[in-house]
Amino acid sequence: MELKDTVKLMLSADFKERFQAEYHQDKKRAEGLEKMLKALKAGTLPFKPKCSYELLHEQLIYMKAKLKVLEERARIEQIDLSEL
Repeated sequence: MELKDTVKLMLSADFKERFQAEYHQDKKRAEGLEKMLKALKAGTLPFKPKCSYELLHEQLIYMKAKLKVLEERARIEQIDLSEL
């Protein structure tokens, strides 16, 4: 799933669909940041970030924590988070 695939859900009147979009957007961004950090550590990233690895890694930690919170909310509110 790409971010563009979540646009319709983001604009939905149904909060469950907006929630699904938020989750999938956050998950995609966290995966992208994790991939970037692996490339940075391996020396294969095609650019040099201005931020330190440590700051970017801290951001990833918080992003993953938010995903866990969203997963718990989805469980409680019975929102399906499987790929759309």
